[in-house]
Amino acid sequence: MIDARPRQRLRGLPTVADAIARVLVLLLLAAPTGSRAEPSKRPYPITEEREPCRDYEPLRRPLFGDTHVHTAYSHDASTQDTRNTPREAYRFARGERVGIQPYDAEGRATRHVRLDRPLDWTAISDHSEMFGEVRICSDPKHPEYDSDVCWNKRNAPFALMGFLARISATNERHKMCGPAAQLCRDAARDVWGDIQAAAEAAYDRSAACRFTSVIGYEWTSSIASNLHRNVLFRNHVVPDEAISSVDTISAFRLFERLEQACTKGRPGCDVVVIPHNSNISMDGVMFQTTRLTSVAGANGEVDREEAQLRNRFERLIEIMQHKGDSECLLGAETTDEACSFEKLPYDAMSGALRAPTNPPKRSAMVREGLKKGLLLEQRLGINPLKFGILASTDTHMATPGLVAEQSWIGHGGASRVLSPAVPQGLPDNIEFNPGGLAVVWAEENARDSIFEALSRREVYGTSGTRPEVRFFGGWRYPDDLCRARDLVARGYAEGVPMGQDLPRRLQPEQTGGAAAPVFVVSAMQDPGTKSRPGTPLQRIQIVKGWTEKGATHERVFDVAGGPNDASVDPTTCEPKGEGARSLCAVWRDPGFDPEENAFYYARVLENPTCRWHRHLCVAAKVDCAKPESIGKGFEACCEASQPSTVQERAWTSPIWYEADGGAHAN
Repeated sequence: MIDARPRQRLRGLPTVADAIARVLVLLLLAAPTGSRAEPSKRPYPITEEREPCRDYEPLRRPLFGDTHVHTAYSHDASTQDTRNTPREAYRFARGERVGIQPYDAEGRATRHVRLDRPLDWTAISDHSEMFGEVRICSDPKHPEYDSDVCWNKRNAPFALMGFLARISATNERHKMCGPAAQLCRDAARDVWGDIQAAAEAAYDRSAACRFTSVIGYEWTSSIASNLHRNVLFRNHVVPDEAISSVDTISAFRLFERLEQACTKGRPGCDVVVIPHNSNISMDGVMFQTTRLTSVAGANGEVDREEAQLRNRFERLIEIMQHKGDSECLLGAETTDEACSFEKLPYDAMSGALRAPTNPPKRSAMVREGLKKGLLLEQRLGINPLKFGILASTDTHMATPGLVAEQSWIGHGGASRVLSPAVPQGLPDNIEFNPGGLAVVWAEENARDSIFEALSRREVYGTSGTRPEVRFFGGWRYPDDLCRARDLVARGYAEGVPMGQDLPRRLQPEQTGGAAAPVFVVSAMQDPGTKSRPGTPLQRIQIVKGWTEKGATHERVFDVAGGPNDASVDPTTCEPKGEGARSLCAVWRDPGFDPEENAFYYARVLENPTCRWHRHLCVAAKVDCAKPESIGKGFEACCEASQPSTVQERAWTSPIWYEADGGAHAN
């Protein structure tokens, strides 16, 4: 078994486990691809009873999914009249047609949606904080159904949003929950059981392995800005309750409870935690100490105990979703023009309600968090911000994977301000976007294989399209590796994939004189569908972050493709110009310093296409030069601050280098 959990060792001294793991990888690479493998021969433990998948790929294949999905069980989604439950969300992910709000007097949906390509896997992430309250207010037989809180929820939902949010901000339950909040706790356990049952019903345990459901929820702390995290479990062995921020006021306490109730307290239980929307965590609070209980407490120093817990549980971070891209922000050292992609104009979620806020901060971006992690590793010997990268939707309409720009209907319910009817014009705030997808490199479409990929960080995120991206790092990849038919096999055998540490640095005499790491990155265009062909690729970039004399730096390198003449006709959304169906590069870091820590991740950019709102503006025949053509609800079509085009993209998880002689943890 290859141990994908965090461990520590001296850099440069391979352990027995490392040697065994390398042998197992080489044996796997020698196995025929596309074949069925016996469970006992898989490189990871099988923790659930299921029929072995017919399609087993030892070199792994990309599985496209969504880890951020809200249904009627979430207080905010239900307040927006979302009625689809986790069962309907899984049906939608598998390609079935579902109805969405608004509903007529008989409760029939007046709109329907369907994915043009089903997802391979999905995790439901309903807010655990008010599972019980939402259930009680939806059950006419419950004695508290007619309480003031429940009456307001059903009849004045917009006014109630802030009232319900008080629980997240103050950790105080409503009176309707009864003594010790027992009524709400009992109802919450019922909801948690229903979520598990829905996942079990949706999981394809046949040899076809068409779809995998992942049990999870969202831990939603807003006590010191947006510090939300999705919690995903390996299998059906989960804690008795979905631990909420009402019971664990800080993320550090969440990690402790997960350790007690899952990884150490329940045999067979394992979990990963995925923070999201660092872009609206104000001044980068997401990347400060997890012990904080207030913004003022964010100045506390991270100690080794905290770093170990965070490294153990927070293996990944969500770089993009409905509420914006969190990769990077222009300014100061960051001159990377691609950082202007899908940025919210504010640093806190209150900005969505047009409340006064500050502009976004660079300190709240994922790239800054990754760089800060390098410095913390130098001080603590372990990196608590060692994140793999993925993306998801954050749909609040139980519609995982609904990301097509051409036909997007919003993720926040029936309207921008919780109207019971579909608004005229644009269906969501202009600054929001359809969100992205989470991609895992897994041997088979099964829970154990997917969880192993999440845990070892061999994942990448996309802004919604489906390019196929590989990224490997080592010390002796040849310059012509892109032309080799066995590129992937050699990528694994002679180095590491995305999400891992570079292997022990070889001496120049062992690499033919090369003293710097070598990376190979390849990307294939999203094939699209018959009705919606994929967009050609423009370029591949490698983003490097490193330390130097106690400070951090970054640089972006174009390694394949480059600027081209591709454009979009804004009056028709017709794309113009050429691009690449595939790109590949072997790249050596020209500024490598073996004495400094570094990380590298790949970013793949497609040719520009119309943004979601532009498609709708074109269809409505809006001409900003003719005010009479701007119908009600389409005023935002003419906002100059919002680009009409986007460059869809993919971000790989980083590959890390730790300076010679340091101790590290995976």
